[in-house]
Amino acid sequence: MAAFNPLEFRQHFPFFQSQPDWIYLDNAATTHKPQQVIAAELAFYQQANSNVHRGAHQLSQQATALYEDARETVKSFLNARYREEIIFTSGTTAAFNQLAFGLMHSLLKPGDRILISTLEHHANIVPWQLHCLTQGVILDVVPLDSQLMPDLEAYQALLTLKPKVVSLTQVSNALGHVLPLQQMLSAAKAAGAITIVDGAQGIAWQVPDLQQYPADFYCFSGHKLYGPTGIGVLYGKTALLEQLKPLLGGGEMISEVSFQQSSFAALPARLEAGTPNIAGAIGLATAIRFLRQFDAKLINQYKGKLLQQFADGLAAIPGLRSLTQVTQSAGILSLQLLNEHPNDLAVLLNEQKIAVRAGSHCAMPLFASLQLPGAVRFAFAPYNLPTEVEKTLEALQAATDILR
Repeated sequence: MAAFNPLEFRQHFPFFQSQPDWIYLDNAATTHKPQQVIAAELAFYQQANSNVHRGAHQLSQQATALYEDARETVKSFLNARYREEIIFTSGTTAAFNQLAFGLMHSLLKPGDRILISTLEHHANIVPWQLHCLTQGVILDVVPLDSQLMPDLEAYQALLTLKPKVVSLTQVSNALGHVLPLQQMLSAAKAAGAITIVDGAQGIAWQVPDLQQYPADFYCFSGHKLYGPTGIGVLYGKTALLEQLKPLLGGGEMISEVSFQQSSFAALPARLEAGTPNIAGAIGLATAIRFLRQFDAKLINQYKGKLLQQFADGLAAIPGLRSLTQVTQSAGILSLQLLNEHPNDLAVLLNEQKIAVRAGSHCAMPLFASLQLPGAVRFAFAPYNLPTEVEKTLEALQAATDILR
């Protein structure tokens, strides 16, 4: 495995050669793509484009082999037990919609409870709500402590209500805080709950070993892992995946169809209706292979240094308030300029070609609980550089001088 060098890592990403003036700190929204990923998708469309499964011709067989090889790559990456436990989706949001629909129409009954935290992304809130309203299922929420982490005492108290499902984010997309999931999920399993993890932000921070991790389901999106948009993964333990009612019906996911009734195919096909994002799956597998060349611990240490450099510099700029506890963050920092809307600061940074995100970050209930309109989010990736941190701090100083 190669030693980590940020300048060498950055050279793999064509964006930074084509747009050298931009400082890109919106990595929690989506990451850039290495040349290998771009080339893999292009090669599929130029040389092997065909639909997968059941094709009699060689092109279809080749496309199927590439697609299923991508599934094997994801299985190995997550250390899942079986390839059938890897379901390709369009992303984390699609995975949660499948889970909410599938569990509400199979295992959950009126009066059952689902437990989430205040830190959750809308994707881990709205799909549950859509079905809770009609199925009589109760949604409970873990409050936050003074450090803006889940209040573990309150969590233990809510577990005594015997939730059927506990669904938690691995890393808060709004604040960057890494949840103590090993402890929280183990407690949930002890209480008899089905456990779900939103890994959309966490997958780029720490890849779980799913044969050891106390999660029944794990979801992530490829585009937050230097892969393509429109592709994601729903991992689930086989026995539970088999009980999910499919959200989408149509081709590929069936065994037999008549006008009277239909029967479903075996996993993974039963949860992958229609033509999949074949090129996206190939691109995701390529991104995973690209990342596995580098030491993940060294990458995280480097991101931590960038984050600490940024936090230290912020301390010298009056009026800025960080919402993130740096020691608990996976490379994300959200802040506010007192008495100013977050969008105003983000617009001024955009004028300096610094890409950040402002608003509620698909976490409106979190910011409502904080009585804040939102925050400006800075999310670092291993292709960011210390010089970019310095330039961002200078731009923040200039912006605050204008707004104050």
